[in-house]
This record gives sequence, structure tokens and C-alpha cells, in this order.
Amino acid sequence: MENVQAWVLPAGPQDRSGGPVRGELTLTRIPIASPGDHEVLVESLVGCWEANMEHALARSPVDIVRQRGEDRIVLGTCGVVRVLRTGAAVRGLREGQECLWIPFGQVDRHGYAETICAYDAPGSPGLLAERMVVPADRLVPLPADGRHPVERWAPFARYFTAWDNWRVTSRCWRSQVDDAWDEQPLVLGWGGGVVFAELELARREGFRTAMVSGRDSRLKEIAASGAIAVDRREFPDLDYLRAKESTDPDAMDRYRASEARFLEIVGELSGGHGVSVFLDNLGGGLHRATMKSLAREGVVSTVGWKTGMRLWNLRATECISRHIHVHTHAWRLQDAPRIRDVMQETGWLPDIADDPVTPFARVPELAETYRRDDFDTYFPLFSGAGRG
Repeated sequence: MENVQAWVLPAGPQDRSGGPVRGELTLTRIPIASPGDHEVLVESLVGCWEANMEHALARSPVDIVRQRGEDRIVLGTCGVVRVLRTGAAVRGLREGQECLWIPFGQVDRHGYAETICAYDAPGSPGLLAERMVVPADRLVPLPADGRHPVERWAPFARYFTAWDNWRVTSRCWRSQVDDAWDEQPLVLGWGGGVVFAELELARREGFRTAMVSGRDSRLKEIAASGAIAVDRREFPDLDYLRAKESTDPDAMDRYRASEARFLEIVGELSGGHGVSVFLDNLGGGLHRATMKSLAREGVVSTVGWKTGMRLWNLRATECISRHIHVHTHAWRLQDAPRIRDVMQETGWLPDIADDPVTPFARVPELAETYRRDDFDTYFPLFSGAGRG
């Protein structure tokens, strides 16, 4: 047993009648055990700040610490680690090897994650600890040639999730249409790093791609990637739920004007057909516009719910329009080496080698910047305790 440095999130107040109380990270030392026969002791090198870390701090939709039945937890689900020591029965891993940590807790019979470490998997570790002990089968070694720096690998979970979602989504769309296209079908997305990564896969299959953002730096990044950059500021009031709940008598008129402009842009980009595949990882008040923009035989696909989990659809309209709704989460455990190889061989990684990496000591500042949505990048990185 040894003690290691870690940023921990304590449980929130038991009484939530006044609403959730945002949590704060505390730097302390926590005990970790020696690795068992099939386990590995690793140190965190670099991680990527994920949406579930913000959910945990905001205690929304739940206080995940209390849900796990614990007093405190360590966050950090996505990043690169280095092997320090292996258990007696571990094969294929060695000291000093750099690996992707697959943060899967419980998996189902097909290999898909049911719980995620450093989030809802009870007793699980996280990358905001200096070192941790993990099962050997949750580590995927990085290629030994060092072609891509570890910073580019750190957001791998976004790319693994994108690969899995596109595999399902593309097959669903193709199940209803001919392989010969009169013109490029449009794939449009709003969201973050997963959508950004997934649009590259769509372009490689011949789709026309576009992504929405309201920030100049991200619009520039989208355009540089090969997608069409759509400026969110052209339809600033495109939130149906906000307009519906507003006491401002003009709110709904402003929504309708924004919706009309959004649909006009979609028409221009799609030759009047609508969006063939909509990658919507936001939901909430944007869902109405998403569905209105969808073409016949279109697919709306999601892996996230940043602005709302509950959605409403008119089933008759969806059936008649032959819309397919795709919901996926994470990826299959056994697919991880295959996706890594695709990334390595094709260079399908984020171009962030020169982006700033937040030092471990300043992780709370990173959390606050993420909360305010003040990042220019889709992939905010932090260093492990051993790297400063």
C-alpha cells in the first residue's frame, strides 16, 4: 500500500432540495494497493478533460459520488498512462510502456461498457491520481514507433466513440438508399470533439460534411479540417425549449426566425434535400430544428446529451419519413486495438501536438474554463502528476 497525490471530488450534500451544489476538487493523498496477478500499476501521463467530468462536478444529473456510495472519487476517464509494474500473470505489457487506458468498468456480453471508471463504476480509479492500479486487459499499448506524440493520443476516447458511432450510423443510412448517389449526401453535426472526429470518417466515405459552431477559432478549425463551417451566430435564438418557457412575448418569434434561417442554410448545403445524417450530441432545445432539417430516409445519431436528455418525437412523422434514430455509447472493448491501428495508419488523430497542456497543479483552473465553455480547442488536455 502506498499513498499518491490526487485531485478528489467529495460527495455533495445529502439534501438536494435546494438544487445541486457544485463540487470542488481537492488536492490530497490517497492510498492505492499493489497490483494483483492480473493488474498493472500505471502513472498518468496526459489526459483529456471530458464532459462526464463536468457532469460530476456539477452533480448533474446526479451526485455521482453518492450514487457510487463513496465519500470521494477521483475523476479522469481519457488519457495515456505509463506502465510502472505488472502483476505476476500479466503478459504482453512491460515497464515503461505507454498505453491507452480503456476506462471500462462493467461490460455487457458483447463487450460494450455499462459503467465507466472514474465516473459511475464503483471503486474505480481515475487519471487525476498520480498513479493507479488497473486491470491489464484495460490497457492498449501505443505503437512503439512514436510517430504520433502522446498528446495527440490523449483524446482517444472521443475518436474511439466516433468510430463506433459512425460504424453503426453509416450502415443504418446505407440500409435504405442506393449505393450510387446523384449528389453528395450531407452529414451535419453539432457537438464537440466526437462530432469533429466523426465528420472526418464521413468525408472519407464520400459524404459532404458540415459542423456548427459559434466561435471564430473553432469555425477556422472546422474549415481547415475539410468540413463546411456553419456559424451558429446566424441563428442565435435556435432553442425551442428556452423560447417556449420564456416570459418574453417575442421569444417564440425570434425562435421561428432563427429556425427559418437554419433550415435555409441546410437547404443550400443539401441541394434542398435536407440533412442525410445529423450527428446531434446536444439535444434539448435544438432537437426540434434537428428533426425539421432531416431528409427523408435520414438518420439522426447521438452519443451525447449535453443540453438535454429528454426528447419528444411524433412517431407517425418519423415512420412516414423513414427516419432512423441511432443511440450509441463508447465502443466495444475488443475493438480498441483495431481502432488504434486505424488511427495510427491513417493519421486520424487531432492535430493538437502544439496545444497548451494544463499542468497537474492547475487542474481546477481547467475545470472552471471548461465550465464556462471558454476553450478554443475541442480537446483540452491536462498533464499527469508525474509530468508537472
